[in-house]
Amino acid sequence: MSLSPLDDFPIHQVPEAMRHVASSDRNFHDRYYFNCHPCSDELMLIIGLGQYPNLGVTDAFACVRHRDLHRVVRASRELGNDRMNTKVGPFRVEVLEGLRRLRVVLEPNAYGLSFDLTWEGAIPATLEPRHLLRSRERVLVDSMRLTQTGLWSGHIKVGGERIAVTAERWKGVRNRSWGISPVGEPEPPGIHAGDDEGFHWLYAPMQFRDHTILCVLQEDAKGRRVLEEAVRVWGYDQDRETEYLGRPEYLPVYAPGTREVTSAVIAFSPPGGKPFEVRCTPLLPVHSMVETGYGHATGWRQGMYHGPDIVVQGVTHRLPDDAEKMWGMVDAVGRFEYGGNIGYGLLQYWALGPHPSFA
Repeated sequence: MSLSPLDDFPIHQVPEAMRHVASSDRNFHDRYYFNCHPCSDELMLIIGLGQYPNLGVTDAFACVRHRDLHRVVRASRELGNDRMNTKVGPFRVEVLEGLRRLRVVLEPNAYGLSFDLTWEGAIPATLEPRHLLRSRERVLVDSMRLTQTGLWSGHIKVGGERIAVTAERWKGVRNRSWGISPVGEPEPPGIHAGDDEGFHWLYAPMQFRDHTILCVLQEDAKGRRVLEEAVRVWGYDQDRETEYLGRPEYLPVYAPGTREVTSAVIAFSPPGGKPFEVRCTPLLPVHSMVETGYGHATGWRQGMYHGPDIVVQGVTHRLPDDAEKMWGMVDAVGRFEYGGNIGYGLLQYWALGPHPSFA
């Protein structure tokens, strides 16, 4: 056991040095996620940075969809003993004001994507229900996550084009997650070999003028809810309590022969309130699992060890030429409408394997 600078703060939760987490599960993670867009189909930037204490790794990525470009820059290094150090090669995250303001930087590099962006929360950071998923004897997911909508300022550079980012136009969603979920090198499947698990997922933080609706749900192959939450959170300048919106019902419309969502309706039934529906339109789909580490590609996965030296890589795909490589979860810039309110945010969806809606 060894100390780190974090040990000088009175924040310990278990009788361990702060570099050691309470769980010895190899899959423990502590991650940042951000997205940034101008409320249109022009561009979407997705950023992630994670630490994997029991694997001794930290890594980061940025993925931009701009015109016909799907470009990823990614980096990895050994974690070391200082978990307050969020620099991974050209990436870094700076907490300027906890739960309110952060700075996210990708320094100029050889791969044609860089940025310097400051995040300002529009609503209080909101904790979601604990996400627990067990498959047979194994806990696959046991994690917590906070979500927040907000505004961006700074700049993004894609190729030779420098794009000004102003808070009047550029919005986004961030989350922080920590706990257990599959990361690192693949494990032997054992008894799980041949399991045909369904994964029906919706994550839709929607930012309107003075409030945000946060909606998340996951169902298994039989349509049973594994996770759900639906709340309306008011902005900092609104003296109103968070509202519970009841059980959300998700009704997607898919492109023929695919599981790509062309539109959707999410229905809410607040207890004691008037039911309402939000109409959702994906404006710019981004396949966030492609080359970023979220997917199951063998060469680069979140938490995978790449050796003692800092590794930085870049990958570029062009659409529609590389359309067959775009698979898995979609993070789309979403337009949301209800009761005269028009907002923008994230429409993240994935429908994998069997589910009653595909019967």
